[in-house]
Amino acid sequence: MVEPSPVAWTFGSPPLPETVELAAVLRRLTSVALSLESSSAEVGQLIEQLRAAERTLAAAAPASAVPRVGDRIDSDGRVYLDHSRDIGTYNPAFPVYEITVEGDRAHGRVEFPVVYEGPPGLVHGGFLAVFFDSVIQHHNCDVGVAGKTTEIQVRFRRPTPLLVPLRFDIDRTVVGDRITSLARLRHRDQICAEASMAAIAGDRDALPSVSPRRDAP
Repeated sequence: MVEPSPVAWTFGSPPLPETVELAAVLRRLTSVALSLESSSAEVGQLIEQLRAAERTLAAAAPASAVPRVGDRIDSDGRVYLDHSRDIGTYNPAFPVYEITVEGDRAHGRVEFPVVYEGPPGLVHGGFLAVFFDSVIQHHNCDVGVAGKTTEIQVRFRRPTPLLVPLRFDIDRTVVGDRITSLARLRHRDQICAEASMAAIAGDRDALPSVSPRRDAP
């Protein structure tokens, strides 16, 4: 059995503070734009501003979009951001949540905005799979025994609503180098979805090298 580490698992660099703020703004802005009833001149102006910002920022970004990890640590690629936990804080494509880890159990809260809609007023099932993978690996990383996901199965028990507080809980077991987690997502007292996930516990010493963020020239 792999023994838990007192040190939380991390792999990569933390995001810049402005990247975290940008992700939250983009998530809220996209939800508002999806709710508009008609064309807006403000949206057109915003598109032009964003295109201009994209050109400026692209000129300052690394030449390659391939991350500087392993044998590419000295390349002209980009910095790799830590994906062990809280990915949604810096990437608006991922949901944000609150989690409390208590050993092999964890629990928390999540609320899905309009950007994650599938059927009317409901969360798209694919985002639920992303959510479960994110919170379960967050749990593993905080405990200090984490590794690659080998399998995840999601069962949709009933529709998951948007824009309301939801609760989740996770139980995990470790046998040898195999981690098994069971998670449930609830609206009030009803289970909306549940997931089982298997992972292979990794070896910290075997992780590839990761380049830190480089100072601007």
